[in-house]
Parts: sequence; C-alpha cells; structure tokens
Amino acid sequence: MAAPATSSAAASVMLAIYEKKTSSVEIYRPLRKFIAMNFSEREAQNLEDDLQAVKQMRSGLERPSESLDVRRDLLLNYYKVLCVMESRFPISPDKEHVNTITFIWYDTFKNKNKASQQNIHLEKAAVLFNLGAVHSQIAISADRSTASGRVQASKSFMASAGAFAFLRDNASMKASIGQSTLDISAECAGMLERLMLAQAQECVFEKVIAEGKSPGLCAKISRQVGIYYEEAFAALNVAPLNQHFDRTWISHVQLKVAHFYAEACYRYSLELHEKEEIGEEIAWLKSGISALPDAKKLAKGVAAQLLEAVNRLEADLNRSLERALKENDRVYLMRVPGVNTLPALPAASLVKSTPMTDVLDASKEKLFASLVPDGSAKALSRYTEMVDDVIRTQAEKLQQGSEIARVRLKEMDLPDSIFALEGNYTLPMDLKEDVEAVQISGGPSGLEAELQQLRDLSRVNQELLVQTEEQLQKEAREDAQFRSQFGTRWTRPQSSTLTKNLQDRLSRFAANLKQAADSDSRIERAVRDHSALMSILDRRPIESALPTLARPIMSLDANEDAIVGALKQSLRQLETLGAQRAGLEDMLKEMKRKDEILPKLMTCTGSYEDLFRKEIAKYDDISEEIAQNIETQEQLLMQIQAQNDEFAAVFNLEDYKASREKCYKQISAAIAKYREIKENINEGLKFYVTLQDAITNVKQQCSDFVMTRSIQCREMCEDVQRQMAGLNFRDRGASGYNSKYASVGPPHQTQRTVSPQQPDPSRPQTPYYQPEGQPPVAGYGHTPLPYSSPQQQPPPGPLPPYQVPAAGSPYPPQPQQQPVEYGQPAYPGWRGPYNNAYSQHPGSHPPPPYTVQPPYPPHQSGYYKHQ
Repeated sequence: MAAPATSSAAASVMLAIYEKKTSSVEIYRPLRKFIAMNFSEREAQNLEDDLQAVKQMRSGLERPSESLDVRRDLLLNYYKVLCVMESRFPISPDKEHVNTITFIWYDTFKNKNKASQQNIHLEKAAVLFNLGAVHSQIAISADRSTASGRVQASKSFMASAGAFAFLRDNASMKASIGQSTLDISAECAGMLERLMLAQAQECVFEKVIAEGKSPGLCAKISRQVGIYYEEAFAALNVAPLNQHFDRTWISHVQLKVAHFYAEACYRYSLELHEKEEIGEEIAWLKSGISALPDAKKLAKGVAAQLLEAVNRLEADLNRSLERALKENDRVYLMRVPGVNTLPALPAASLVKSTPMTDVLDASKEKLFASLVPDGSAKALSRYTEMVDDVIRTQAEKLQQGSEIARVRLKEMDLPDSIFALEGNYTLPMDLKEDVEAVQISGGPSGLEAELQQLRDLSRVNQELLVQTEEQLQKEAREDAQFRSQFGTRWTRPQSSTLTKNLQDRLSRFAANLKQAADSDSRIERAVRDHSALMSILDRRPIESALPTLARPIMSLDANEDAIVGALKQSLRQLETLGAQRAGLEDMLKEMKRKDEILPKLMTCTGSYEDLFRKEIAKYDDISEEIAQNIETQEQLLMQIQAQNDEFAAVFNLEDYKASREKCYKQISAAIAKYREIKENINEGLKFYVTLQDAITNVKQQCSDFVMTRSIQCREMCEDVQRQMAGLNFRDRGASGYNSKYASVGPPHQTQRTVSPQQPDPSRPQTPYYQPEGQPPVAGYGHTPLPYSSPQQQPPPGPLPPYQVPAAGSPYPPQPQQQPVEYGQPAYPGWRGPYNNAYSQHPGSHPPPPYTVQPPYPPHQSGYYKHQ
C-alpha cells in the first residue's frame, strides 16, 4: 500500500510506495549444481565466492533494512547480478535448465495476490518495482521545510519515476508471460511513473513558492503538476487498474488534480492583476473556484491536511475574485470572458524520469564472468554487429526522409504561408528573440526617461562645478582684500599662484561637460530622427506589424477555399508520415532492446548461421514499412509542390514574401538603431557618474585648501597686527615674517592656532627671533619648496581626467581618480597630508596631477558617432 506523508513546511500530502514482499528461495544449490554439470566441479569451486554473494543478496532482499540508502544499494547490485545470471543460467521448468528455483512475489496493493514463476524475469521486475518504491520512501523522508530537502525530495521522486519507467519498458512484458501480479504490469508501472513525476514537480512548485518567484512561473509549474496528476488519474480509472486500487488512492489523486488546476488559475490571476487585465483575471478565478467543489465531494478518506490546503486555496480564490469584481465595477469596466472560452493554461515541466540505463548497466559486473563459453561470446558479438548494421541502415533512411521533407517544405515556404493566411504570423526565432530583448529593456518608448536621466546628471555635475569654482573665487577675493589692506607686509603667495592646477582642472571639467552636452544633443536628435523607424518595436505583439496575406479581391471561379483545403490536407498526410517514421524508429530501438539471443546461443546445438538467419529475419517487416513510408512521402511531396504552385499564383504569394522580407529588414534596422542609441545613452550615464565622482573629489580638495588658507590668514593677521603695534622687539632676519609665509601650498586639513604665549608642543620650541651667526631654525628658515614661486612650479602637463574611450563612444573619456600631492606645506611647521615627500629629495618635483592627454576635439577622434 501507499504511505502518506506531509511536509513540515506546507500541508502538501504525498504518497510513497511500499515494497513487494517475497518468500525465501534456495538459490545457492541449484546454481552450483548447474555449474558442476554443465561446466565442471572445478569451475563450481572457483565460483564459490560468487555463489555465496548471490545467496547473501537474496537473503538480504527477504529481510527489511534499517537504512533506506542501504536498501537502495542492495536492490541496484542485486539487479545487476540478475542480468549477469540471465545470460548464464537458463532458469525454467526445462529439465536441462535450472528447474528447481521458483520465485514467489506478492502484490503490494493486494497482498493476497501472488505470482510464482520459474524464470528470472519475475525476479527482475519485482526488484525494479522495489527500487522505485525505496526511492519514493527516500523522497518522503526528506525535510521539505528546507531548500535542500525540497531538492532532495524532487530528485528522489524523479529517480523513482525512472525505476518505474525502466520496469515498464524492459521487464513488465517479459514478466507478464507467466503468472504475474498487476503491480508490475506495464499499465501500473506507467501510472506510478506519472504519479512520481507529479510529486517531483510538486516539490519544485514548493521550491519556487518559497523563493518568491513570479506568479507567471508559479502558474506554469503548478499547471504541470496538475497535468501529471491527471495522467495518473486517467490510468487509475481504466482497466485493469480501476478495480485494483483502494478508493482513497483515486480520491487523493483526483483532489490533487483539482487542487493544482485551481492553484494554477490563482497564480495566473495574480500575474493578470499585475498587468491590469482584470477581465481575464476574473474569468480565471471563476474557473479555479469551479474546479474545487466537485472534487471535495468525492474526496473521501483523503488526508485532513490536503483538505485544509484545498480549503485555504478556495478562500484565497474567493477573496481575490471579490476584490477583482469590485475593481472592475468601479474602475476598469472590462468585459469578462466566459470560462469556456479561456485558452489552456501554459505549463512548464521542470522534472523528468531519471534515466536508469547507466545506473543498472551490468556490463562491468564481474560475477560469473568465466561461465560464458568463448564460442557463444564470439557468436553473440557477431550477431550484435549484424543487428547494429540493420538498425543503422534503416535509421539513416528514416532520418534522410525527414530531412528531405523539411528542406522541400522550407523551399516552398510551407506551412508558414498557410499560417499567414489564417492570421498566425511568425517572426524568425532569432529576430523574435531580439525584439523581445528590446521590449524587456524598455523599448523605444522608454528612451525618453533615460534621456531625462542624462539631463539630470549633467545638471548635477554643472552645479557641483559652479560650487567648486565659487569656493576658490571667494578665497581669492579675501586674499586680495588683505593684500590691499596690509600692503607689503602681506607676504604669502597669491591664491592664483597656488590654485593654478586646480583652476586648470576645473576648466577641463567644464570643457568636458560642454563636450558631453553636445553628445547628449546628438543622441536626443537621433531619438527624434529615428523615432518613426523604431516605433515598430513597441508593437505588441510584434507579429501585428507584419504584412497580411489576404484573399484576392476578385475571384474568377471562387475556388480559393478548395485550393487551400487540398494543400492543408496534403500537409496533414505528410505530418502523419513523419509521425509514422518516428514510431518506426522507436520500434527499431525496442526490437533491438528486446533481442536477447545469448540464452539461445548457449543452448544451441546446431549451426549458428541458421540461428542468425532466423533471428535477423525479425527485422524484415519493419524494413519494408520504412521503404514504403519513404516512397509514399516522395509521391506526396510532388503532389504538394503542384498544389503550392497553384496556391502561390492565386494568392500572389511572391508579393507577400517580398513585403514580409521588407518588414523583417525594417525590424532589424530598428533593432540596430535602438541598440546603438541605447549603448550611447549607457555610455553617457556611465560618463556622468564617473565625472561626478571626480568633481566631488576636486571640490573636497578645494574645501581643504580654503580651510587651510583661512587658518593661515588668521595667524598672519595676528602677526602683522602685532608688528604694526610694535610688539616685536627684534628683527627676525631670515626667520621673520618675510620667510614665514613665503612659500605656502594648498593645505588639506586644518591646523589649530597656537598663541605666542602658549608654545605648541607639536612644533619645535624656537624663538621668534634669530641670534646673529646662527643658522636658520628648521621649519621657518628652510629653503622654499618647489611651489614657492612660479618659476619653480612644474609644468602643468597634459590633462588626465579621462581615460581614452572605446572607439565610437560619444562622450569624453572618463575621469581617473588620482591622489593629488602638493609640494608646499601650508605654513612653516605644517605636517598635513599635502607636505610632499618628493620635496625631501634634491631635484625632485611633485608629479603633475594629470597624466594623459586632454580629450581630442570631435573632428579628431571617434568619440562622437553621427546619429
């Protein structure tokens, strides 16, 4: 029976499958006896370890395991051993075979039913069933309240689905030849595969809900959950399964079908609400609500948690419907389509059955490797080559036929021209993807907002530049005022001497802003000039911009419908032939998979050649069908060519194709122009952001300079005033006022003022006078640093604020953020960050603050692209 379980994170109830039960089987003695009789006693002794290993695996299969992982590994290993045994031990009632082993297995859904067979196929089918059951139990045991638990559960459910699919495709048919149980039938295995896929997809749905993904994605995933449950429910309601399962099983699956259809409607309605498509939202909410009552009435015996989840969903649907109806009545007044007119909900499957071929591959299994006679092995290899040659030849014919049909239809522009006549226009996939990318990024209608961002950033940069210039101008005016007031006693350098580099840099920033403004103007002009071209990209859907293929205005014999009908009928026949080829290819693969000749080879007493001819003849019928299919298609393609010629003449298809190609080129040109403008706008935004950082940096340097000059001005005013009042009694000589303020550089940080009466502990304690015959005191009588006079300043050098831009950029190169070091202390004894270490070395000069050439004029560079 199935074991229900719930996730601690949600009330989602899922099903696990119990394992099949078996009876004990004596497998060691019959196998050893067969080896001794058909090979030798010595061979039996050599294979003692292999026989004991098989015995232990079978005994372990009969006992429950404490760990699900251990149980899974046991089933995997035992199945591989069974594959090895199948090719070496013919187990059957035949007296020459291993005829004393009888495998007994009970139906997991009806324990009273059992099957017993003297062949290995029942054993293999039961092991595969139990492997799928164990994977489902591993999935149920995962903690789905965590992200990792949901992923583990989903993977385990997919592995379970893979095991049941492998059972259906490889073992069910062989096991059903004798007495068998319904649980390992192809019908039941197929149903269980869809059920496990439904639960795996449900784990994915829980994951995207927990991660807060978009309602549209949640709706698609939820709808696929419901589809998988629908497929399982359909299998449960037809023979032979409809009388085999407990009613609670059917009720559970039926309620899940309704639950996840309603869930998909609810999630899709949320997306429609965001798009303000209220009419459709109301219709989908009504559709979801209508699916739940009948399912709840039939849900007898299902878990209470599942009913609670359905009731919560129904309440959410009703609340959303009430809100949507009020909004529509008061605001939108949209027409509500009928529920029966709604299209199918989109679905997205994010799970699939795990392929088990490689997992269950027994080719590397080493048990009983020595038992295959060399002659049989060589004969098997030879027969396999013959089969592979037949399969390869026929598969190539099928693929060639499909390719011929595809190329011929493309040459005739079919079925696209038929779709165009019916109003179903399509763009080439690459062009459609480009248009969707443009529309997602905002499209031409969104360019105006981005242009406004350019204007705003340009204005902010201009304001910052003006503020910075005003700081320097104010400081220069104050310096000129004191210089006029004190005359020759005001000995410190003029502001214009010290701020030359800063002024030059601000001038270059202003020039860059002007240059950028010109680029902005060209971009805006390009948007205006090409708005008509790019407007086609705002069409939604874009297919509405394509030309229409219409019926002729005047008809001579009114046979247009007959021409179109005949052509469509021929295309349907061609599609049927293509589906037949796909089925024939699957039949070839299936025949090869079931073609097991090794037991016959090992028991063959006649000629291998006779056996080969008899076995390879199985492929003659399907080869004839393939040849007939190819011939029929060739005749049909000739008929379609004639019908299409008539269709093209009546509907003037050549003119339509020409106008369609013209429209394609227009869309391509609009995309190219949009991308060019978009790239230029992005370059402009990046330029302005970088320039703003550079101006802000210089503004801070100017602020520091002004602050330092203000402190210095205060101190110098006090000294000059004391000198004028006669407070100084000695001539200070080389260390006097004339040298104290002779060389002043732009400061970076403030220096507290120290009165003459209170020595500053951060400075050398030296008097204001200098005794005769003594050298100048350090800090006051030092030699002026490189910026003390205009002649000593380094050349301004090339302007560096912007790097060299990429070719085609409409903007000046972007500013580089470089530290600026000045060669002068703010005043004697200053230890601020502008005290340039380079001045300590003879002959050194501070590095100029700019290191690259200024931007070239527009006519000399590729920075400006003609729009």
